[in-house]
Amino acid sequence: MAEELLNDREQTVLEAVIRSYVETAEPAGSRTVARRFGLGISPATVRNTMSDLEEKGYLFHPHTSAGRIPTDLAYRLYVDGLMGRPRRTDADSRALRQELEPHSEGAAIEQVIRRAAQVLGLLTQELGIAIAPQLDEATLEKLDLLPVGDGKLLLVLTLRAAGVRTVFVDVPARISPAAVSTVARVLNERLAGLPLREIRQTLPARLRDSLPAADREAGELLNVFLQSADEWFIKPADGELHLGRASVLADQPEFSSGERLRALMELTERRDLLKSVLGDRLGSQGLKVTIGVEHGDPALSDFTVVTSEYHVGGLRGVIGVIGPTRMPYERVIALVDGTSSLISEFLT
Repeated sequence: MAEELLNDREQTVLEAVIRSYVETAEPAGSRTVARRFGLGISPATVRNTMSDLEEKGYLFHPHTSAGRIPTDLAYRLYVDGLMGRPRRTDADSRALRQELEPHSEGAAIEQVIRRAAQVLGLLTQELGIAIAPQLDEATLEKLDLLPVGDGKLLLVLTLRAAGVRTVFVDVPARISPAAVSTVARVLNERLAGLPLREIRQTLPARLRDSLPAADREAGELLNVFLQSADEWFIKPADGELHLGRASVLADQPEFSSGERLRALMELTERRDLLKSVLGDRLGSQGLKVTIGVEHGDPALSDFTVVTSEYHVGGLRGVIGVIGPTRMPYERVIALVDGTSSLISEFLT
C-alpha cells in the first residue's frame, strides 16, 4: 500500500498540508504548517519532510509560491488511510432530513432523486449528481386499461417502488368495454408480480392460449400487446441523469479563472460522460471515491467524484457529488452516504 512508503512523520506532515490546503485553497508553507497544527517539530524539519514528500509524488511545488499543494496520490492516501472514519454532524443530519423528507411523501421516485441531488450539492457546496433507477427491474403490481377515445387506450402500469407509468396504446377503432375488461384481467393474471424485463422477454409464452378462440375481439386487442411489448412495457436504456446547481462550484477558488470555469460548464454539458461515470458504479456496493487522473478522462482530471449506491425495493441508483480534488473529504463522504441512506429509507 502507498502509506507503507511513508514514515509516521511524513504521514503527519502530509495530513497537515492537505488539511491546510483544503481549508485555505492556498499552498501550504512549512512555517504555517508547523505553527497551525502543532506538530511538535521545527519549521525546518517540516520543510525537509515536505521536500521528501514532493520527491515521492505526494506534494507539488507551484513555481509562483513557496508553499506546496497535494497531488492526486496524496488525496488518495488521505481518503484510504489518513482521514479516519467520516461522521455526519447532527446539524448535517437534521438538514438532510428536513430538506428531503417533506418532498418524499407520495412523490415519484425521479422527483425525490432530483431533489436529493440539489440538496446534496447545496450542503456540500459541490455539484450534486444522481441517476434514477433503471425501471427494467421494477415489478408490475397491476395494470389498468382505460378507453380514452376511438382507437386509443390508456395503459396504466403501477410499479412497486417506482410509482405509476402511463402509456397510450393505439388499438382498432371499435373495441367493446367487455373486450377491454377481458384483456385487462388476462394481463393482470399472467403478468402481475413480474419484473418488466421478464415481462418483455416472456410475454408471448405467458399469453399463449390465454383466450378462447371464439373471443375474436379480445384476441385482436391482446395481439396489439404481443406485437409491441417493448413499447408498452417500458424498455429504458439508462436511468435519468439529475444534476444540482453548478453555480455553487463556480464560487470556489479553483474556478476563478475563465478557462477553469469554462471547463466546468463544458463538463456539466457532457451528460453522456457523467451518466457513464455513475452507471459504471451501479453494483459497487456502498461508497466510491475517484480522484483526478483515476477517471481516465481529461475532462475529469481536476475533479473528484464521490458516490454511493441507493436501493429502493429491487431498484438501485447512484447519487453523489463532483467537485475539485481539493474538497473536505470527511464531510462530503459522510453527506453522500447519509443521502443515499435517506433515499432508501423514504422510498422503500
